[in-house]
Amino acid sequence: MAKFEGVKWAPGQMRYFLYDKSFEMFEAQAKTYAATRSAYYASFLCFEGIRYFCRKNERGKLELVFVNWDQNLERFRRSMAFNLSREQQSILPTREELEDLFIRKFFSHPALRPYLEEMAEKGAQGYLRPFTLDEEHSMGVTFPNFPAIRAVTCMYDQYLGEPFVGVVIPHLVRALGVNGTGCLKLGINYLMSIKAIDEARALVPEAASVLFLDDRPYLPIEKREISEWDSSCCLFALSDGTVVKIPESNLILPSITIKGMVIILREMGLRVEERPLTYGELLERVKKNELVTVASVGTAGILNRCEKLFLVDADLKITGQHLPVKSHPLYQKLREVREYYWNVYRGLAPALPGLKVFRYEFD
Repeated sequence: MAKFEGVKWAPGQMRYFLYDKSFEMFEAQAKTYAATRSAYYASFLCFEGIRYFCRKNERGKLELVFVNWDQNLERFRRSMAFNLSREQQSILPTREELEDLFIRKFFSHPALRPYLEEMAEKGAQGYLRPFTLDEEHSMGVTFPNFPAIRAVTCMYDQYLGEPFVGVVIPHLVRALGVNGTGCLKLGINYLMSIKAIDEARALVPEAASVLFLDDRPYLPIEKREISEWDSSCCLFALSDGTVVKIPESNLILPSITIKGMVIILREMGLRVEERPLTYGELLERVKKNELVTVASVGTAGILNRCEKLFLVDADLKITGQHLPVKSHPLYQKLREVREYYWNVYRGLAPALPGLKVFRYEFD
């Protein structure tokens, strides 16, 4: 899978118990019990990834900037709700409670001040990683008894990046739609992503990402629909100037970033179609030279264009490859979209309708 590069962690980790709403801050390397439901059964094990920017504003104050992070918080809530019993739904934090938790308790803690000052000076990308654990020392196969939210944060240089090599892996399924888990950020989903990368590297050693098909392996491979990359969503740029976005479903994580990409693309006057794309259509478009590029879209990397995509058949034999058409205007437009999106965080580009900017000033 793709890696974070140039990571520097903030010197602090937070914990917040859902039942008594108590908060504490401790060292970034703080541990938890090894004998826990979260470690053994992935019970109450979910997470979120949230991009942000830290700067000194015109008043000389530190300011954190987020874009559409209310959607991140809601997605985090949905993932937590899936991990709680019916009787426990009442302890699920509201979006406002999560906003206050991360801004007024975590980021405002004195331990993080030097980190934020350094981040503002460097103009680095920031990544907030809230995650959940059952903090009870137990091996029982039940819902969590001591559910808690933890969070860490870091600055980093890049994630995935360009160029990267992708491989279609049809015989593994990232999630099952019937379980309703593919649309959530759960730890259980990402094991299959890691396994698929291992399979891809057996075919192509330099593989960095895997393109998954849907959860219907009983169909002829050409009739199966493309779902997403191993840890990100995808956009397909076609030679007629169209960009195809895969619709959200129980197999597709509802990406906040890809929604931003679509808003910017349409503002640029480009046509975006939200529709299923079968593997058969992808093969045909590659054969007819109608595919410009396939992009990986996600929080950490924003948008990266695939340098080489290996195509396989149902027997996992490589049948061809796609190279991007770098001379096509749409290939360059995707780079501009990525830059525009990050510039909204930095205050260098106006926020379009649908790109909601949140700013928080610290004394």
